[in-house]
Amino acid sequence: MAYKIVLDAGHGGEDPGAVQYGRQEKDDTLRLVLAIGSILEGRGVDVVYTRTTDVYQTPFQKAQIANDEMADYFISIHRNSSPTPDQYSGVETLIYDKSGIKLEMAENINGALEEVGFQNLGVKERPGLVVLRRTRMPALLVEVGFINSENDNRFFDERFQQIAQAIAYAILGTLDEETVEAPLLYRVQTGLFRNRENADRLNYELISKGYPSYILDSDGYYKVQVGAFEQLGNAVTMERRLRQDGYQTLITTK
Repeated sequence: MAYKIVLDAGHGGEDPGAVQYGRQEKDDTLRLVLAIGSILEGRGVDVVYTRTTDVYQTPFQKAQIANDEMADYFISIHRNSSPTPDQYSGVETLIYDKSGIKLEMAENINGALEEVGFQNLGVKERPGLVVLRRTRMPALLVEVGFINSENDNRFFDERFQQIAQAIAYAILGTLDEETVEAPLLYRVQTGLFRNRENADRLNYELISKGYPSYILDSDGYYKVQVGAFEQLGNAVTMERRLRQDGYQTLITTK
């Protein structure tokens, strides 16, 4: 079955959204939405964008676009904020109520972003939000980290493609687990630890050298991994570079 999904880049135009550390939410959301949409389109999804440029739309207009398109899903991308810089960190997804496939998709997106390295703040009910209340299809609003968290902004920039892939593949996996298969990703593992502090130390060292490193908490271990590649050759190239830098590596798909 071909699905139609409306992707919404939160805010825009005269409404910058949250602003902190010289960046505006409307810019981050548009960049990420276009990357997610490109991946979904490559997997046969009919993607409609509420905006592809820096224009202002009311939440009612955004919801109406999705309704007019008779879309199967509406997904709005945002960055979170808090009263005090670096007060909070992590991702959360907002839905009208905790029921149906929208809940499953929200949990899958949060879980995928947690694997990238974000703290998972869970799925929250927000029935008062216009884009969740006025849309006639399952609707989600994904808060991809806090824009006033230096840690989350570093993740957003350094792991941008992984974030886009995580959201897109979580969407695909939810749509039809029997017919839509997320591609196999090759990752270069550089460490396996029982102790989180040791994993954090290696992860920080790799990031400081410019590697797209992250930590996966899996099977009772903290796995320090670099990259997530669809092509084995790209993973081999990264592994070779890491070995030349003195790291012991292993290519894995988990």
